[in-house]
Amino acid sequence: MLEVKHLTKTFGGVPALDDLSLTVPRGGVYGLVGPNGAGKSTLIRCLMGIYRPDSGEITLDEQPVYEHTAQKQQMVYIPDEIFFEGSDSIRDLKQLYAGTYPTFDQARFERLADCFGLNQRQPVRRFSKGMQKQAAFWLAISCRPQVLILDEPVDGLDPVMRRQIMGLILEDVAEHGTTVLVSSHNLRELEDICDHVGIMHGGKMLLERSLSALQDNMVKVQLVTELPLPEELEVVHQSTVGRVQTLIVRGSADTVQPLLAQCHPLLCDILPLSLEEVFIYELGGVDYEVKDILL
Repeated sequence: MLEVKHLTKTFGGVPALDDLSLTVPRGGVYGLVGPNGAGKSTLIRCLMGIYRPDSGEITLDEQPVYEHTAQKQQMVYIPDEIFFEGSDSIRDLKQLYAGTYPTFDQARFERLADCFGLNQRQPVRRFSKGMQKQAAFWLAISCRPQVLILDEPVDGLDPVMRRQIMGLILEDVAEHGTTVLVSSHNLRELEDICDHVGIMHGGKMLLERSLSALQDNMVKVQLVTELPLPEELEVVHQSTVGRVQTLIVRGSADTVQPLLAQCHPLLCDILPLSLEEVFIYELGGVDYEVKDILL
């Protein structure tokens, strides 16, 4: 299990992370989301031991990560911007990874050659952005890490390769108990793969829950009624088109339904929210919402 407890990191006196805590369960996929500047990339660099926190601790299986080689050898990180220098080819990088990660699986590397179809002798820096991302995944997956940390992982990949790579990762989660932390703005794809979600804002963890619990805590209601809404109903957002009111209401369908029945609706549909909608309306509570702009 990967744990962060009361983490603080500042740059020039400005806090990038502010008393942040999170828990990434073993053998699951954790989606880390938040607006630009929330501190996600800073958190990931702290998780990998690239940055030293000002305070707090990061542990993997209760052992500290920073300056501990044994813990870092169980973790592989693929950043948003892939950078390869010099004339290193995939073959050269394979030797580097094999010497760094004791769990590097040479047989798996060879089996994946047909899947990726990349020239192993060509300098990787001459590849396109998408091909460089493929090379990074090929090497990372071959390490068979205990923890795989991904920052905007599918950016630059075509849809077929995107599905292929995510299928390989989810196979490792199911068969080998690999723990995956994914930071992404593509909430639609996160919704398909994540077990748990953490929403960051302003260097803090706004909330952290299983995906099912997060989606059960807020519903969308389409309603037609002539009576006022019950005061007990916690409405996060409301809009009206004609007679139809669309409400975003905090609470599960089971708790919201009896309250709505009090206003004897002519129409009442209760719908689940997507992860993207949950993200928008949860952050709306901290003054981060879609605003109407007059042009």
